[in-house]
Amino acid sequence: MIIEVEKADLSNVIASADVPAALEDGQARIRIDAFALTSNNITYAVFGDAMRYWDFFPVWGDESAGQGQIPVWGIGEVVESLSEDCGVGERLYGFFPMASELVITTGRADERGLTDIAAHRAPMAGAYNRYVRCERDPIYRADRERHQMLLYPLFFTSFLVDDFVADDFEAQQLIVSSASSKTAIGVAFMARRRGCRVIGITSARNKEFVESLEIYDKVVCYDKVADLERLPSVFIDIAGNRDVLHAVHARMDGVLAYSMAVGGTHWDHKVEVRDDLAKPAPVFFFAPAQISKRSKEWGAGELAVRIAGAWDEYASWADGWIDFRAVTGPAAVIGAYLELLRGSLDPKLGCIASL
Repeated sequence: MIIEVEKADLSNVIASADVPAALEDGQARIRIDAFALTSNNITYAVFGDAMRYWDFFPVWGDESAGQGQIPVWGIGEVVESLSEDCGVGERLYGFFPMASELVITTGRADERGLTDIAAHRAPMAGAYNRYVRCERDPIYRADRERHQMLLYPLFFTSFLVDDFVADDFEAQQLIVSSASSKTAIGVAFMARRRGCRVIGITSARNKEFVESLEIYDKVVCYDKVADLERLPSVFIDIAGNRDVLHAVHARMDGVLAYSMAVGGTHWDHKVEVRDDLAKPAPVFFFAPAQISKRSKEWGAGELAVRIAGAWDEYASWADGWIDFRAVTGPAAVIGAYLELLRGSLDPKLGCIASL
């Protein structure tokens, strides 16, 4: 079973049966037990062409040229293997399609994990092609599988965003759009952890929830951007809303040190940078570049240690507000996906899906 969306109309989504292909030497079949659904997956779809997210799990065949599979983060179990790199019964965490199974071509394996070296995935960033062995993963805990699927990929991005900002800018405040999104919450948590002032921008509907988190120094609604204090700032744009982008840049004209594009939770308000946008021009944040930088400067081991320490704090804190929801079967999964697409899902809910 696979779930496909129309690339040109993300609300057009179908579930279809998938005929399992016979394995070739070096391949393994993973049963996808569960995966998380968040606004981050909508971002993958919005930037599917620009960032090649559609290319990870292509829908083969000329008749399916307009269809795509949105990547998700999940955990699966190897149920069949013709690979020396993994055995039947092994549990793996990583990047999956919204589907019931995935066949990978294994390679570059070590005790921590392995990589899908299928030809169509070779051009993509290695971090997305890596599958981590749960029993060898330093952040894995059986009682935190849901946290890892739902929050860790977003927190990992949040950690890197905050690390980038802290390393390169001396702003007095961080302004974050889509403040109720889990990526924004992670950024705010990390920034406050190092003592930075953080301002969240959100909808009137989500304002009370965002304030209840107590990690933002101030929360303003999208129609109140003019209330932002004009202090030297960095803007972290997770909404991807052109109106919000221009409003923030106009309000902070002359004191905005950097504008970072991270997401597209407001997928139906795509950013169109007009000629009259106050400087600086937004720069898209590419997490693998920051991973590469820190791996060279700190070493991969030290980077992992720092992230693991911050993650443990964050996951424990998140237990105070996150409400996990299990969605099972194609109809329920599609329903949850459409809620995310409409932006109508309660921000404290975390959907853990299974087909």
